[in-house]
Amino acid sequence: MPTVHPFAGVQFAAHGDLSALVAPPYDVLDAEGKRRLLAKDPRNIVAIDLPHTPAKELGPPDAYAAAGDRYRALLRDGTLKRAATPTIYAYRQTFTGQSGAQVRRSGMCACVDTVPFGPRPGGGILPHEETFSGPKEDRMALMKATRAQLSPIFGLHADERGLATALLSKVMASRPADTRATTDDGTLHEVWNITDAPTIRAYQDALAGEDVFIADGHHRYNTGLNYLKSLESLGTLPVDHPARRCMMVLIGMSDPGLVIWPTHRVLGGMAGYSWDAFQKAASAHIRAKPVPGGLASLGKALESDTSMGPRRFGLLDAATGAALIAAPIADDPLAARFPAKPRAWRDLSVAFCQHVLVEQICQPALNSGNPVKWAFPHTLKEVQDIVSGAETGAGGGKQFAQLAVLVNPTPLDAVKDVSRAGELMPQKSTFFYPKLATGLFINPLE
Repeated sequence: MPTVHPFAGVQFAAHGDLSALVAPPYDVLDAEGKRRLLAKDPRNIVAIDLPHTPAKELGPPDAYAAAGDRYRALLRDGTLKRAATPTIYAYRQTFTGQSGAQVRRSGMCACVDTVPFGPRPGGGILPHEETFSGPKEDRMALMKATRAQLSPIFGLHADERGLATALLSKVMASRPADTRATTDDGTLHEVWNITDAPTIRAYQDALAGEDVFIADGHHRYNTGLNYLKSLESLGTLPVDHPARRCMMVLIGMSDPGLVIWPTHRVLGGMAGYSWDAFQKAASAHIRAKPVPGGLASLGKALESDTSMGPRRFGLLDAATGAALIAAPIADDPLAARFPAKPRAWRDLSVAFCQHVLVEQICQPALNSGNPVKWAFPHTLKEVQDIVSGAETGAGGGKQFAQLAVLVNPTPLDAVKDVSRAGELMPQKSTFFYPKLATGLFINPLE
């Protein structure tokens, strides 16, 4: 792993309950979500982190300038305060899992060297998903305006010996958290500020030599790389400049609370689509059997019908509610087109969905070769809302849905295998739940 560093982070000065001041990541919010957060407290971090909506698109320059001004104003009036001592931050999230049981996930917020993606001696920073230009342009404009990294990257490390997870447990059991917040999804966020050198050193030793797999925040890490390059292009940059380090919450893969949710696909906008036409076009590529009972029954079949194999997926016709549980006919259907990709990548249901269901079936046979519309919901309720015609923020727009594709969560081992092979999964292959909160710590870059 690139060297782990403590940093003098910026936090809200009012330690204790920060529920009214923190926010989810910018890319899961819309204008109404921003309004609700600001109604709690106009100083909420969302006013800075989401300077314009819709998210993930480059906005007007004055929106970013205003965000930078607001950030510096909160520093001047003492609402935000920079730590006097380099610190690492133990971070625990307590939430309700899909089974209804309470789950805890723990990590450490620290800085790592801002180095290009890829394997390196001693450990590298490894991406696992594709990225797009719009979010990177937006985050770059915001970073330049604030000269700060407002939200941490979500990083994973193998932690096969469990040393980092054990150290976190020891710290959290030793005293109450310094800061806590509860977000609207019911997740409790707790933070312990750690400044003592022996604990920091023990944590650095626990992570020595490990790769970091980016779970969430690919666009923001790319932005950090580009920001560093932009500063270097202006002249000699000191070796200790803060932009040479990137704030991450690092979570061990051995943590029992590490949860991946599925990211389903809902497709639409196909001029020639019908349920019968789709089944006819897909018959050469998939085997399937009907599932009576609609979406709820399809969700249960996806989870439990092992007769269809580990690469099974569900199909739901939005117009009629007809459903199929399906799987590829071929053992390795992407091998001919992607022979250089690792088998772990070719076995991904999301890869089959993109490169077979969409690119070989829906686009050529049902949409005259034109692109389809996509939405990326995570729960069956979101799927139902989209199929019913609602706009949920997951994409696609209102009244666009024609075909829903349900997938099982991407296995954690696949994330590791694909990343170490130097490959990228299709966008929206993973959804690590819950999201990290924004506003618990900020990394100043000046």
